[in-house]
Amino acid sequence: MYESFGVVARQVFMLFLLMGVGAACHRFKFLSRETVKDLTSLLVLIVTPSLIVHVFQRPFDGALLAGLGWAVAAAFGAHVVGTLFAFLFVRGRESAQRGVLRFAVIFSNAGFMGLPLEYAILGPRGVFFGAVYVVMFNLMCWSWGLMVMRGNFEGVSVRSFLVNPGTVGVALGLPFFLCSVKIPAMIGEPVRMLAELNTPLAMLMTGWYLADADLRPVLRCGSAYLVGLLRLVAVPIAVVGGMWVLKKCGFGLDATMCAAVATASAAPVAALTTVIAARYDRDVPMATGLVSATTLVSMLTMPPVVGFAMWLFV
Repeated sequence: MYESFGVVARQVFMLFLLMGVGAACHRFKFLSRETVKDLTSLLVLIVTPSLIVHVFQRPFDGALLAGLGWAVAAAFGAHVVGTLFAFLFVRGRESAQRGVLRFAVIFSNAGFMGLPLEYAILGPRGVFFGAVYVVMFNLMCWSWGLMVMRGNFEGVSVRSFLVNPGTVGVALGLPFFLCSVKIPAMIGEPVRMLAELNTPLAMLMTGWYLADADLRPVLRCGSAYLVGLLRLVAVPIAVVGGMWVLKKCGFGLDATMCAAVATASAAPVAALTTVIAARYDRDVPMATGLVSATTLVSMLTMPPVVGFAMWLFV
């Protein structure tokens, strides 16, 4: 178990070093706000789908396909667990803040933090399953997540539910996997190069936003500490426990899939929390503070949680 913890801790530390470069870019004004916004759009709209397409470039394997089915179920279950915890424990605040707090418990930064760490500790096979979590995140975020943030289903559109970077990436990559078709090198190599931008670009952007954040609203709010505990510890431990029980009951859960789902569920508060809070006039300073604070604290929580999952399953 200590070896698994050490592996994860080293990879998390390296990711935070990249975040430090992003923070330095903010401190010394190497990157403007407009440039960072454009680079974030590049990451979300181009690089992430390219990564998903790239990891689906593998011969068809029936066991992998079964693992994908279990990954869908596990990712959905992780969001259900988050929802139960959010509505059981986060109460009594005004609606503008309560929606942000509950959303933060349910949705993790599975794309920006989850995929880079999955690639580092589990390789392309881990991202293969991690991509499914990102798709489920997007499906849940742009439907149930909007209801949690707003308190009703106004503003939920079929287009945002079905068409997003995660679903587009899987829609493009899955047929190649199912048919064992290799993309020609003239196209496949540029896709691979774009995919390899995911980790450094995601960490640089995260670091820049961390350096720009104001943590005071979070530090002054007692409920924010509870949200951090639920998001970083309670939800992933419950998810890991659920998968372990299923595996012990004889269900053929893929070990790498379990570790990938555990990694995604252990990630800090989703960066989209701030975007959606701003869009629907919720408590934006609280949203920004939660994303930043849990990202910093995740340096301490992800190694033991993910290391435990790797020891348990891998």
